[in-house]
Amino acid sequence: MSETLQNASMPPVPSGVSPGPIGKLRTTLEMIKFEHSVFALPFALVGAMLAVHGWPSWRQIFWLIVAMVGARSAAMTFNRIADRKFDALNPRTRMRALPSGRLSLRFAAGFTIVSCGLLVLAAWELSPLAFKLSPAAIAILLFYSYTKRFTLLSHLVLGIADGLSPVAAWIALRNDVSLSVLLVGAAVAFWVGGFDLIYACQDIDFDRRVGIHSVPQRFGIAAALYGSIACHLLMVILLAEVVRLENLGWIAAAGLALMAALLAYEHTIVKPSDLSRLNAAFFTVNGYISLLFFLTWGADILMH
Repeated sequence: MSETLQNASMPPVPSGVSPGPIGKLRTTLEMIKFEHSVFALPFALVGAMLAVHGWPSWRQIFWLIVAMVGARSAAMTFNRIADRKFDALNPRTRMRALPSGRLSLRFAAGFTIVSCGLLVLAAWELSPLAFKLSPAAIAILLFYSYTKRFTLLSHLVLGIADGLSPVAAWIALRNDVSLSVLLVGAAVAFWVGGFDLIYACQDIDFDRRVGIHSVPQRFGIAAALYGSIACHLLMVILLAEVVRLENLGWIAAAGLALMAALLAYEHTIVKPSDLSRLNAAFFTVNGYISLLFFLTWGADILMH
């Protein structure tokens, strides 16, 4: 693997790229897919609402959003830094900002540090326990980027990193933790791990060539898709238990049923023999699931 990476050649810098601060920021937001923050933020907000049994103060909401933006920006940028040599070799990713030269490694490293600083600042503003735990949260967020080098569990590690969001929100507002929010965090972990198994299927040949560890690379696409189904079943089961523990009503239950239906649909449009609709399954469907969770569970919590 190391010899393959050493022979990586960087593509030429595309013409028309703005070298100024605004251009760099725009390129950075595109690199980290900033718009995909919709995946984790709704779960963090629901974790906060469960913590206070209602709507948190606007100050708390502000700092929770700052923490989420900082955490996700740091994790995604560091992942691009760690994977830049792999990305330069992969035809699907070779035109990303770092391997193409549109952003420098120095700029990306600086952006990662600033993002981590935002997370720590937000944690300090929210609660003493959140502040004390912020270095551990950063370590988990950044550690994921290296797991694909040595373990098949990288999909689940990614899920755990995202599953921290509702737990961290609860801790930030309550300065403690509960079984219910741990179950929500575990549900998010299996949800994200499940759709990452689907996403990894598109790189199976490349992963085998350079030695990246993934379930599709080791066991094949069909096994990865079955594993994804199992992860999503566990997600639904865990959230159903949260409905029971928190005495949530019919709106939350109906929302969970609709989420289960969307997950089922997701698994009908991606098949071992046909990955042409993978992006629809990964981005569109899961975006709807996240927003549906927030709208239905948030409404149910507010009505209690």
